Amino acid sequence: MAAARAPAKTFCPSEVARRLSPDWRDLMPDIRRVAAGLQAAGKLVATQSGVRVEVATACGPIRLARPSGQDSAAR
Repeated sequence: MAAARAPAKTFCPSEVARRLSPDWRDLMPDIRRVAAGLQAAGKLVATQSGVRVEVATACGPIRLARPSGQDSAAR
C-alpha cells in the first residue's frame, strides 16, 4: 500500500488488514509488527496526530507513509 501512494500520503494500518481478511481486527497486531520492522528499516514512517511516532510503542491509531526523500537521507 505504501508503494502505491505518494510519499506524503498516509494510510491506516487497518486498510492493509481489511484487504487481507474480513476478520481484519485479528490481523492488527501482525500488521503493526510488520510496520514496526519496516519503520526500523527506514521504509515506513508512522505518525499520530501529525507527529512522528514509533510503531512499536505507539498506543492508539497511527498513520503510515513512505518516507520522504528528506527522511531517507537522514537515515
